[in-house]
Amino acid sequence: MNRRVPLLIVMSLFALVCSADVGMAHDGQSDVPALFAARCVRCHGPGEAEAGLRLDDRDFAVRPLDSGVAAIVPGDPASGVLLDRVSDPDDPMPPEGERLTEAEIESIRQWIAEGAVWKPHWAYRKLDKPQIPAAEDVSSDNRTGNPIDAFVRAKQSELGLQSSTPADRRTLLRRLYYDLIGLPPSPREMDAFLSDRSINAYERVVDRLLASPHYGERWARHWMDVVHYADSHGFEHDLYRDSWPYRDYVIRSLNEDKPYAQFVQEQVAGDVLFPENPQALVATGFLATGPWDLSALKAGNPESIDYLISQYLDRDDIVSTVMATFVSCTVECARCHDHKFDPISQSDYYNLQAVFAGIDKATRDYDPDPQVAQERAELKAHKTELEAQIARQDPALLESSLQDAALDWLRQQPQWTILEPVTYDSASGVTLVKEADGSLLSTGTRPDTDIYTVQVQAPIVKVTAIRLELLADPRLPLGGPGRQENGNLHLNELTLAVESASDPGVSAEVELRAARADYNQPDWSVDQSIDGNLATAWGIYPNVGQSHVAYFELAEPLVCDENTRLTFKLQQSHGRGHLVGRFRLAAIHAEHPESLVIDTQLTALIETLTEEQLPTERIKLAGEYLRRTFDEQLAALPVPQRLYCGTNQFAAEQGHRPADVPRPIHVLERGSVHAPGPLAVPGALSCMPTLDAKLAMRDLDSEGERRAALAAWLADTQNVLTWRSIANRIWHFHFGRGLVATPSDFGKMGSLPTHPELLDWLAVGLQENEGSLKWLHRQIVTSKTYQQSSQFNPQSAETDSSNRYLWRMSRKMLDAEAIRDSLLQFSGKLNAEMGGPPVKHFVVTKNINDQEEPAYSALDVDDAGYFRRSVYRYIYRTMPEPFMNAMDCPDASQRTPVRSHSVTALQAAAMLNDPFLVRQCEHIANRIASTEAALQEKVVSLYTLIYGRNPEAEELQATKDYADAHGLANACRVLLNSNEFLFVD
Repeated sequence: MNRRVPLLIVMSLFALVCSADVGMAHDGQSDVPALFAARCVRCHGPGEAEAGLRLDDRDFAVRPLDSGVAAIVPGDPASGVLLDRVSDPDDPMPPEGERLTEAEIESIRQWIAEGAVWKPHWAYRKLDKPQIPAAEDVSSDNRTGNPIDAFVRAKQSELGLQSSTPADRRTLLRRLYYDLIGLPPSPREMDAFLSDRSINAYERVVDRLLASPHYGERWARHWMDVVHYADSHGFEHDLYRDSWPYRDYVIRSLNEDKPYAQFVQEQVAGDVLFPENPQALVATGFLATGPWDLSALKAGNPESIDYLISQYLDRDDIVSTVMATFVSCTVECARCHDHKFDPISQSDYYNLQAVFAGIDKATRDYDPDPQVAQERAELKAHKTELEAQIARQDPALLESSLQDAALDWLRQQPQWTILEPVTYDSASGVTLVKEADGSLLSTGTRPDTDIYTVQVQAPIVKVTAIRLELLADPRLPLGGPGRQENGNLHLNELTLAVESASDPGVSAEVELRAARADYNQPDWSVDQSIDGNLATAWGIYPNVGQSHVAYFELAEPLVCDENTRLTFKLQQSHGRGHLVGRFRLAAIHAEHPESLVIDTQLTALIETLTEEQLPTERIKLAGEYLRRTFDEQLAALPVPQRLYCGTNQFAAEQGHRPADVPRPIHVLERGSVHAPGPLAVPGALSCMPTLDAKLAMRDLDSEGERRAALAAWLADTQNVLTWRSIANRIWHFHFGRGLVATPSDFGKMGSLPTHPELLDWLAVGLQENEGSLKWLHRQIVTSKTYQQSSQFNPQSAETDSSNRYLWRMSRKMLDAEAIRDSLLQFSGKLNAEMGGPPVKHFVVTKNINDQEEPAYSALDVDDAGYFRRSVYRYIYRTMPEPFMNAMDCPDASQRTPVRSHSVTALQAAAMLNDPFLVRQCEHIANRIASTEAALQEKVVSLYTLIYGRNPEAEELQATKDYADAHGLANACRVLLNSNEFLFVD
């Protein structure tokens, strides 16, 4: 028997490793599920379900086996086969190790008879405010003590642990400053606190720091880790994106102490729930914080399987980020099959994908000013209604005063002058016939490619824009205006040259800098006809059988006289007869030619419009007049800003196009787009006993309603995951470890809470205090638990070596941003300006493949951009900043709920030799040396600045000697490269 004990121990440990509660003890559920976890899950768990039986979850345990019978029938022990198998004398289960005892078998029988109840996983249980444990030094009214301490002390008492003594005031203030604002206290702030002996001195500092704008900057950086924020796309085309308004939104929201429920809702559906608030739209930048595969989703073919795969993967990033951030769930594990460990079905996962099926990561415009946003929205609504009026031939547009105003407007417009062709020919033998209206008709042979050359006499003294009309004609295929069988054409390049009759044969190219058209074939826009690239062109398919017009703005006005001749070349080189069929040229001198693309049919009405004319023409005139009026009013508004977010309001670009309605989402067998299953219905998690997975929606086809419904589900007070998740995250960033050590995974593969009652007390308290995160911060940092020293205790360490039960304050290494920002504060160079586009800590260069990439070493270390707080720096996904990377700044391509911390030789080298650090040390030395104090006093100033204390006598002498030999700046480098600076006690 004794020889078998080690084997049983090994088998039990192995079973636990393979069980649902991997790497941790069971959480106090019924003895039978715990027995299954210890003895059965090795062979009947998510990794290997022999005979189709899983005993790690009730839903799986009661399902029919491969044989068709059930192992467990709740309420009827005799109907299931489980009891027969565990009590079989010849072939017992488990097959190895000791057999189950009669008492254990009887407990299974009784458990099944009572309904085979599996207590829900801790994270899904109802959220109730627990009773505060009794403690001598803690009062529940929070006047003489902090309830946090009662929960912590109660757990310590169970384990025989003792709390550490309080931290000294100097250590405590430094800890508090770095935790709340990410900056050290200045010597003056340190002295003021040390000399203030009033009973509420500490609480006043807490309130002041929470009110500081630096608080939002500090805690926004934590949030950016969680949601993998960056300023570039990632992948091989790591281009810039306008993400920064979202970063500023997070900072602003935290500083305003926005209720957490609203903070959640705005980030998922702010544009829908709060349409009058531009900042709520900015919040949807959250949905686009992850990487974006430009090659696949912009340059790819929308009809291809690869494109469909990329779309599913991009939505996976959105879904995973939403659920990991707000409810600490790993839903992505259910992409190919039901979650192996948590009660999340594959249907749940694709139902969540369906919520976001109508949006893409893209750049859209927005107005930061709510009044401007409202004006723009109203004008756009008027334009939309106008288009509807024109389409239905609304008689209201025939009203006489409107008609008079429209005609007056038209008469006031600068008029285009038709350019009569003087000479015209074709390079490929086409016959160009001049029509009475000054147009040219292409007749005769139809070559694959051609170049039309047209020369005209300049009819006006100054030209600022050229108009090219493509005219429909019944003599052309399908009415033209092109000669291809489908009526299309491809204009690869339009060029203009000028020559004077006094100097014939000498011509000069005229630069055309902008082009616009009334219609562009998708991916064949008119600007491609002046880009100098013969591989691109302007096309008008499928809008054939009707006339089209384009205008081309000159880079500089062209001054002409009676001898000036203009030569146009229309290059059509795409082949297959994509030639211009009938066209006409015109010129104009106007101050703002970009606004003068007026339908040529309207200009003909100036002299002829009468009551007898067709209502269609008069409605068209009124419509154009009103359209231009609205456009002028829109143009007068401030230029909108750009925002990268999750949206369906963006301009199509190549294959990247907005969805008119949410795309159909299928449950994919094994996660393969080649095996689509049933259609998914927008929904949430079905494992939540307190909330229905079916979202409250009236219109399933409404993209916005889908997100709004999920936002409400996430922010609901009954959503136990949401409130536990954020309470744990805040705790994690204060203590370096959450009450649950896996902040983005509350599932069975995550850690169990060390203090579940405390976690629930904090979560409920957060709800009761209107979701105030500042309330939660204040509650934590005013606790005795937070204010402990980090003094090591060998006896406590023997019981709890990792300090999970908070018998002392764990030392924390400063993160990269805090190190960098501290240097700027020490040197006096810190620029406290808030917000705005990201600051580049690099110079953009070209690599051997002619692709842009950052050169960090090329930037002048005294560049003004270096002096902003680190939260505002440009975060480049594929090529991170070397110094920040060395100091464990996380990979922005991955969500990082917990930063890794290392102590390496590379860090020591960076802290001594990084050019930015070296330069800041010089600034620090110059700042201190600006006084006429003796070297010894300057060394003291250096210590109080960096360490917040005076040096000991031995330190003072050693540092003074070093500074005397090597300079104060080098002494500064030595002090910075020390644990006392790099760690917070």
